[in-house]
Amino acid sequence: MAGGNPAGRFTVAVRNESMSHDDAHWMGYALREARKAAACGEVPIGAVMVHDGKIIARGYNLRESKNDPSAHAELIAIRKAAAKLGDWRLSGTTLYVTLEPCIMCMGAILLARVKRVVFGCYDPKGGAAGSLYDLSNDRRLNHRVLLEAGVREADCSTLLSGFFAALRKEKKAIKDRQV
Repeated sequence: MAGGNPAGRFTVAVRNESMSHDDAHWMGYALREARKAAACGEVPIGAVMVHDGKIIARGYNLRESKNDPSAHAELIAIRKAAAKLGDWRLSGTTLYVTLEPCIMCMGAILLARVKRVVFGCYDPKGGAAGSLYDLSNDRRLNHRVLLEAGVREADCSTLLSGFFAALRKEKKAIKDRQV
C-alpha cells in the first residue's frame, strides 16, 4: 500500500526553504495518533497540525467508528486547528500526516491555506500529493502548499502494512472456521 512514489507520474518537489530538522520529531506525534486509530480498529493514519513550534491539533482516522467517510485524520486535525486559532485560514501551519493525503484532504488543505504538508509514505491508490495527482502546486488553484514526502517513511509504511496483514490474517481465520 505504501512506499515510494509508485506512479512516477508526478515528482514531489522538496522545497528546501521550509524543510526543518524537526520534521521527524513532529511525525512521531502523527505516528502516535495513527497507533490510536489502529487500537480502535481503524486504518492507522494519524495527523498533527503544528503552528509556531507547537501542536495545535491532532487527529486520527475515525471513518469506521463514526460511519463518516470524511472522518480522515487530516480533516479532523484541520477542524480542530481552525477552532483553536479561531480562523479557517491556517496560514503558517504545517500538517504532519503518516500517509499521503487523498483528493478530499488535499482539497481541504488548500482551502484552509495550510502552508506546508509533511507526509510519511505515498498512497499509490488514492494519493493527491504526488502518487495519483499532485494538487499541491496546481497553478489553476488559488493556493499552493509546500510538500515534504518520505519523513519516517519506513515507520509509517510498516504500521500500515502490519495493520492490513493482521486484518487479512483475521479474515482468513474467520473464513477457515466457517468451512
